[in-house]
Amino acid sequence: MKLVEIDEENFDVIIDLRYASNNNITGEKIYHENKCFLLERAAFMLKKAVKIAKDLGLIIKIFDAYRPPYVQEKLWNYDPNPKFLTNPSKGSPHSKGIAIDCTLTYPSGEDLDMGTDFDDFTELAFHLSNDISQECRLNRIKLLSIMTLAGFDHYLNEWWHYQLFNSSEYSLIKKF
Repeated sequence: MKLVEIDEENFDVIIDLRYASNNNITGEKIYHENKCFLLERAAFMLKKAVKIAKDLGLIIKIFDAYRPPYVQEKLWNYDPNPKFLTNPSKGSPHSKGIAIDCTLTYPSGEDLDMGTDFDDFTELAFHLSNDISQECRLNRIKLLSIMTLAGFDHYLNEWWHYQLFNSSEYSLIKKF
Protein backbone atom coordinates (compact mmCIF):
# COMPACT_ATOMS: atom_id res chain seq x y z
CA MET A 1 0.00 0.00 0.00
CA LYS A 2 1.29 3.36 -1.03
CA LEU A 3 1.25 6.69 0.80
CA VAL A 4 0.20 9.68 -1.28
CA GLU A 5 1.38 13.18 -0.41
CA ILE A 6 -1.56 15.47 0.21
CA ASP A 7 -0.77 19.04 -0.80
CA GLU A 8 -2.89 22.16 -1.11
CA GLU A 9 -2.48 22.54 -4.86
CA ASN A 10 -3.42 19.01 -5.96
CA PHE A 11 -6.09 18.36 -3.35
CA ASP A 12 -7.64 21.85 -3.00
CA VAL A 13 -7.38 21.76 0.81
CA ILE A 14 -5.77 23.88 3.49
CA ILE A 15 -3.00 22.12 5.36
CA ASP A 16 -2.34 23.13 8.97
CA LEU A 17 -0.38 20.19 10.38
CA ARG A 18 -0.53 20.96 14.06
CA TYR A 19 2.23 18.53 15.06
CA ALA A 20 4.58 20.26 12.60
CA SER A 21 4.27 23.43 14.71
CA ASN A 22 4.08 24.42 18.37
CA ASN A 23 0.29 24.85 18.05
CA ASN A 24 -0.67 21.47 19.52
CA ILE A 25 -1.36 19.85 22.88
CA THR A 26 2.34 19.32 23.66
CA GLY A 27 3.27 22.93 22.87
CA GLU A 28 6.24 21.77 20.79
CA LYS A 29 6.93 20.76 17.21
CA ILE A 30 6.90 16.96 16.87
CA TYR A 31 7.05 16.19 13.13
CA HIS A 32 10.47 16.15 11.49
CA GLU A 33 8.92 17.57 8.31
CA ASN A 34 5.79 19.49 7.37
CA LYS A 35 4.30 17.01 4.90
CA CYS A 36 0.88 15.37 4.84
CA PHE A 37 0.27 11.79 3.65
CA LEU A 38 -2.60 9.28 3.35
CA LEU A 39 -2.92 5.80 1.88
CA GLU A 40 -4.14 5.86 -1.73
CA ARG A 41 -7.67 4.76 -0.80
CA ALA A 42 -8.01 7.45 1.87
CA ALA A 43 -6.57 10.06 -0.53
CA PHE A 44 -9.18 9.07 -3.13
CA MET A 45 -11.95 9.46 -0.56
CA LEU A 46 -10.53 12.82 0.55
CA LYS A 47 -10.91 14.05 -3.04
CA LYS A 48 -14.58 13.07 -2.88
CA ALA A 49 -14.97 14.93 0.45
CA VAL A 50 -13.27 18.02 -1.01
CA LYS A 51 -15.76 18.08 -3.90
CA ILE A 52 -18.76 17.73 -1.58
CA ALA A 53 -17.44 20.52 0.65
CA LYS A 54 -16.71 22.74 -2.35
CA ASP A 55 -20.28 22.25 -3.62
CA LEU A 56 -21.39 23.67 -0.25
CA GLY A 57 -19.00 26.63 -0.51
CA LEU A 58 -16.59 25.17 2.07
CA ILE A 59 -12.95 24.04 2.18
CA ILE A 60 -11.44 21.16 4.15
CA LYS A 61 -8.56 22.05 6.46
CA ILE A 62 -6.30 19.18 7.53
CA PHE A 63 -4.74 19.08 11.01
CA ASP A 64 -3.21 15.60 10.78
CA ALA A 65 -3.18 12.52 8.57
CA TYR A 66 -0.50 9.81 8.44
CA ARG A 67 1.28 9.93 11.78
CA PRO A 68 4.68 8.27 12.05
CA PRO A 69 5.05 5.91 15.02
CA TYR A 70 7.53 8.25 16.74
CA VAL A 71 4.82 10.95 16.79
CA GLN A 72 2.22 8.55 18.18
CA GLU A 73 4.67 7.57 20.90
CA LYS A 74 5.40 11.21 21.79
CA LEU A 75 1.67 12.01 22.02
CA TRP A 76 0.98 8.90 24.11
CA ASN A 77 3.82 9.75 26.47
CA TYR A 78 2.43 13.29 26.81
CA ASP A 79 -1.13 12.12 27.61
CA PRO A 80 -1.80 8.34 27.73
CA ASN A 81 -5.58 8.80 27.59
CA PRO A 82 -7.23 5.95 25.63
CA LYS A 83 -10.39 8.03 25.10
CA PHE A 84 -8.41 10.23 22.73
CA LEU A 85 -5.13 8.50 21.85
CA THR A 86 -4.10 4.97 20.91
CA ASN A 87 -1.27 3.21 22.62
CA PRO A 88 1.57 3.11 20.06
CA SER A 89 2.03 -0.62 20.67
CA LYS A 90 -1.48 -1.18 19.23
CA GLY A 91 -1.07 1.27 16.40
CA SER A 92 -3.29 4.23 15.66
CA PRO A 93 -5.33 4.48 12.44
CA HIS A 94 -3.15 7.55 11.82
CA SER A 95 -0.03 5.34 11.92
CA LYS A 96 -1.65 3.17 9.25
CA GLY A 97 -2.22 6.14 6.90
CA ILE A 98 -6.00 5.70 6.98
CA ALA A 99 -7.06 8.54 9.32
CA ILE A 100 -7.45 12.26 8.84
CA ASP A 101 -8.12 15.02 11.36
CA CYS A 102 -9.87 17.96 9.76
CA THR A 103 -12.32 20.82 9.96
CA LEU A 104 -14.17 23.08 7.55
CA THR A 105 -13.39 26.66 6.55
CA TYR A 106 -15.11 29.32 4.55
CA PRO A 107 -13.35 30.56 1.38
CA SER A 108 -12.27 33.58 3.45
CA GLY A 109 -10.11 31.19 5.51
CA GLU A 110 -12.24 31.49 8.63
CA ASP A 111 -12.88 28.14 10.33
CA LEU A 112 -16.43 27.10 11.07
CA ASP A 113 -16.94 27.11 14.83
CA MET A 114 -16.91 23.51 16.06
CA GLY A 115 -17.18 24.38 19.75
CA THR A 116 -13.63 23.32 20.64
CA ASP A 117 -10.22 23.47 19.11
CA PHE A 118 -8.57 20.42 17.56
CA ASP A 119 -7.22 17.99 20.18
CA ASP A 120 -9.49 19.22 22.96
CA PHE A 121 -9.35 16.12 25.13
CA THR A 122 -12.60 16.76 26.98
CA GLU A 123 -16.17 15.58 26.52
CA LEU A 124 -16.87 18.86 24.70
CA ALA A 125 -15.03 17.30 21.73
CA PHE A 126 -17.49 14.39 21.49
CA HIS A 127 -19.58 14.46 18.31
CA LEU A 128 -22.76 14.29 20.38
CA SER A 129 -21.85 16.87 23.03
CA ASN A 130 -24.88 18.87 24.10
CA ASP A 131 -22.69 21.38 25.94
CA ILE A 132 -21.87 23.38 22.81
CA SER A 133 -24.05 25.82 20.89
CA GLN A 134 -26.57 24.71 18.30
CA GLU A 135 -24.49 26.44 15.61
CA CYS A 136 -21.45 24.36 16.60
CA ARG A 137 -23.49 21.15 16.61
CA LEU A 138 -24.78 21.97 13.11
CA ASN A 139 -21.23 22.68 11.91
CA ARG A 140 -20.10 19.30 13.24
CA ILE A 141 -23.03 17.68 11.44
CA LYS A 142 -21.92 19.37 8.19
CA LEU A 143 -18.42 17.95 8.59
CA LEU A 144 -19.76 14.52 9.57
CA SER A 145 -22.10 14.49 6.57
CA ILE A 146 -19.37 15.47 4.13
CA MET A 147 -16.90 12.90 5.40
CA THR A 148 -19.51 10.14 5.67
CA LEU A 149 -20.78 10.78 2.15
CA ALA A 150 -17.19 10.49 0.94
CA GLY A 151 -16.95 7.05 2.59
CA PHE A 152 -15.15 7.75 5.87
CA ASP A 153 -16.01 6.36 9.30
CA HIS A 154 -15.85 8.64 12.36
CA TYR A 155 -14.71 8.42 15.97
CA LEU A 156 -17.39 9.49 18.47
CA ASN A 157 -14.97 11.15 20.91
CA GLU A 158 -13.35 13.51 18.39
CA TRP A 159 -15.40 15.68 16.04
CA TRP A 160 -12.30 16.13 13.81
CA HIS A 161 -11.30 12.46 13.36
CA TYR A 162 -12.27 10.37 10.31
CA GLN A 163 -10.82 7.10 9.06
CA LEU A 164 -11.35 4.22 6.69
CA PHE A 165 -13.68 1.45 7.83
CA ASN A 166 -12.15 -1.85 8.99
CA SER A 167 -8.98 -0.28 10.37
CA SER A 168 -7.77 -3.67 11.66
CA GLU A 169 -7.26 -4.76 8.03
CA TYR A 170 -4.47 -2.20 7.60
CA SER A 171 -0.87 -2.47 8.83
CA LEU A 172 1.26 0.06 10.62
CA ILE A 173 3.48 2.09 8.31
CA LYS A 174 6.93 2.73 9.67
CA LYS A 175 7.90 5.37 7.11
CA PHE A 176 10.07 8.25 8.40
